[in-house]
Amino acid sequence: MKIVREALAGTQESSDLMVKISPADGELEVVIHSEVMKQFGEQIRQVVNDTLRAMGVRQGLIIIEDKGALDCVIRARLQSALMRAAEVTEPEWEKLQ
Repeated sequence: MKIVREALAGTQESSDLMVKISPADGELEVVIHSEVMKQFGEQIRQVVNDTLRAMGVRQGLIIIEDKGALDCVIRARLQSALMRAAEVTEPEWEKLQ
């Protein structure tokens, strides 16, 4: 999946997160800020990396501002932002599971 424009998904409300995506040349850069990083940082990073790998993302800047979101919310917000950033209008459901 190629990121072609900037995109956002989510909110900064409690139990949610904001995902900001920008196109970038070179490698994929993921920045995660979380209120619960000490307790759940490894799990958050794992969900993000698994989602990026499943969707075939190899380049871009991903910034995540987490407010204690569950894994399913992290995955859904990231998928939504990626689809917007890649201008995908019809999801490939097998990649989103």
